Amino acid sequence: MFQTINTNPLSILRQYQNSSLHLLCILETLLLPNPWLLFLQEITVFMVFSIFIISSLMVISASDLNQDFQITWGDGRAKIVNNGELLTLSLDKASGSGFESKNEYLYGQIDMQLKLVAGNSAGTVTAYYLSSKGSTWDEIDFEFLGNLSGDPYILHTNVFSQGKGNREQQFYLWFDPTADFHTYSILWNPQHIIFSVDGTPIRKFKNLESAGVPYPKNQPMRIYSSLWNADDWATRGGLVKTDWTQAPFTASYRNFKANACVINAGKSSCSSNSPSSTSNSWLSQELDSAGEERLKWVQNNYMIYNYCSDAKRFPQGFPTECTMA
Repeated sequence: MFQTINTNPLSILRQYQNSSLHLLCILETLLLPNPWLLFLQEITVFMVFSIFIISSLMVISASDLNQDFQITWGDGRAKIVNNGELLTLSLDKASGSGFESKNEYLYGQIDMQLKLVAGNSAGTVTAYYLSSKGSTWDEIDFEFLGNLSGDPYILHTNVFSQGKGNREQQFYLWFDPTADFHTYSILWNPQHIIFSVDGTPIRKFKNLESAGVPYPKNQPMRIYSSLWNADDWATRGGLVKTDWTQAPFTASYRNFKANACVINAGKSSCSSNSPSSTSNSWLSQELDSAGEERLKWVQNNYMIYNYCSDAKRFPQGFPTECTMA
């Protein structure tokens, strides 16, 4: 009638490690007092409570894109859905679409997950970038140049400082960017700008102001993104045109994260008086040796254009940053 119960707490934990609630119910039915069991019961209650708290925090911390972005054009072709968890841009023959961030940033670690236009995306461009305003603007670009089905996307990057760009580097990706979401990141601090894909650095633009190279440091920038038709140049120099029978074309965005200095009324959230300033380690973040090796791996295997190697483009000599890289 009575079953012998093993009161060794480690054995009980192993037996019910996948169900702390089940374990709690069993402990409450034990009749004989046992200090080990009382201790174990307290631990189990703590575990259940902790799981509840962690689950609650995960819900609270879910990204709501409505809080960070606003649709700017597209006449209904751009949408924020699923309670702010997903943003989509679409393009048809009549128009593309776009959005911008509600905040302006001056330095930051910016992450966004994108899923690009699938199938025959030739002629389309999905642009995702930081930019300031005015004739001497600063800009940090990701641009995804569509291609024929089966041919790889081209990831186009550029850096503008004080209105001067012409610093293009282009890459193939080592995965299909249309099959799933991937994280595209910009680390922008006073030392350098680092472009990364899924945590792997692909490009580094150093601050070489000491050598006379302008660097983005004074102009706050917003995040912008757009999906638009650029079949006059985007795919094979404009030789391949957009196939409108495949429209609408759609790109998707989720899981935005900005660990950044927000500028509000001319003041930075990263000022010395800000309570979060001590946690802004990214402001001085450098690539470690493993990061430098990954950067070399990408540039050796996936870079398809580098302005610093285009001698025909610069017959009078390469830009200063190319000779100092």
